[in-house]
Amino acid sequence: MTILDRAGFIRANTTLMTPPLVPEVRLHLAHEAVPLWQKTEEELGEMGLPPPFWAFAWAGGQALARHVLDHPEYVRGKRIIDLASGSGLVGIAAMKAGAASVLAADIDAFSVEAIVLNAKTNGVSLEATGRDLLDQPAQDCDVILVGDLFYEKGLAAKVFAWLEDAEQRGIPALIGDPGRSYLPRDKLAKLGEYKVQVTRDLEDSEVKLTSVWRLSRYC
Repeated sequence: MTILDRAGFIRANTTLMTPPLVPEVRLHLAHEAVPLWQKTEEELGEMGLPPPFWAFAWAGGQALARHVLDHPEYVRGKRIIDLASGSGLVGIAAMKAGAASVLAADIDAFSVEAIVLNAKTNGVSLEATGRDLLDQPAQDCDVILVGDLFYEKGLAAKVFAWLEDAEQRGIPALIGDPGRSYLPRDKLAKLGEYKVQVTRDLEDSEVKLTSVWRLSRYC
C-alpha cells in the first residue's frame, strides 16, 4: 500500500462503528487516537502532524448531527456546507434528514477520503472537497453546519468572522460545541443540549455536555 491509497489506509486502521448519539450513521472510526496518529506520520514520513480528526466522532459533531436528524426542517430541501467535516458525520446526517445537497469540506486529504467512504457506507451522495473554504467568502448555499471547530484561538476567530460575513448575506449557521474555550457564546442563541459519550483518549471526560447554537435569526 502506498500513501496514495488513503482509502486502503482508512479501512485497515478503523472499524465501522456507530457514534453513541447518532446510531443511524455508521462511520470508519479508530479505537485509539495515538496509534493511528503515529501510523499516519509513518505513512507520510512526516512528524508533527495534526491529530486524525477524521477518525473520531467528536462531541460537537455528534450533537449537531443529532439535532439535524431530530429537527430536519433546518436542512430539508436546502443546500448545505459542512465546514471542517472530519468524518463527514454532520453532512451525512444532513443528507439523511433530507438536504438537497451537501458540500463537506476539510483540508485534510485523509478526511476527504473518509467522507467519501462514509457517505457510500451510509447510502448517501454528497460532494467532498479539500479546499480551504475560509480563503474566500462562503459560496452560495442555504445553511452552514459547523461541528467542534472552536478549539484554537486563531482558527476560532477566523471561522467566526467567516460565519458572520455569511450571515450578513443571509446564510445562517448552526454550531455544535462541547464548551471549547474560544466559542463566542455571547453572540449565539442556544438551541439544545446533549450528553455525548466520547473517548478519554481525546477528551477530559467520558461524557461531554454539548450544545447546539444558532448564529442567525434566519434559521
